Amino acid sequence: MSRIDPGQPLPAIELPTLSGGAAKLGQPQGDHDWQMVVVYRGLHCPICKTYLKELQELAPRFSELGIDLLAISGDPEDKARAFVEETGISLTVGYDLSLSDMSRLGLYISDPRGPQETDQPFAEPGLYVVNAEGNLQIVDISNAPFSRPDLQKVMKGISFIREKDYPIRGTSKAA
Repeated sequence: MSRIDPGQPLPAIELPTLSGGAAKLGQPQGDHDWQMVVVYRGLHCPICKTYLKELQELAPRFSELGIDLLAISGDPEDKARAFVEETGISLTVGYDLSLSDMSRLGLYISDPRGPQETDQPFAEPGLYVVNAEGNLQIVDISNAPFSRPDLQKVMKGISFIREKDYPIRGTSKAA
């Protein structure tokens, strides 16, 4: 696993999306000038389903702030499609995140506990907010499914950052 630092661009990763075409991490779509990338564990994760349903509910408010939302996982297309069908979300969903790209994103990777969970290693949750300059404004990486940032607080924080031109935090290196 490599470390990913605030103030730097996200690694240049392009993933296929369920809506067709591809999404590029760190490159907002449409008239949005920021992007929030949410890494979810996969179809097997009930907490991910709840989290992304909440994100779907907040999507219009994120859009008003100029935030393009992208949810991604290492699931193959069929599992990503099943995830969307189960949750009813209409967010842009990227799939087939490779183990090497998970590592490039600094994500924790877990092996399945058995076939009842899933059939391949998967990324634990991550959330990245990329600002208009293409740099990471917020980085939140977890090693457990139940440790994730509160989406309403993230949204309020982004609003504050944008209104007050608040700087990127966590960029100093220890001696």
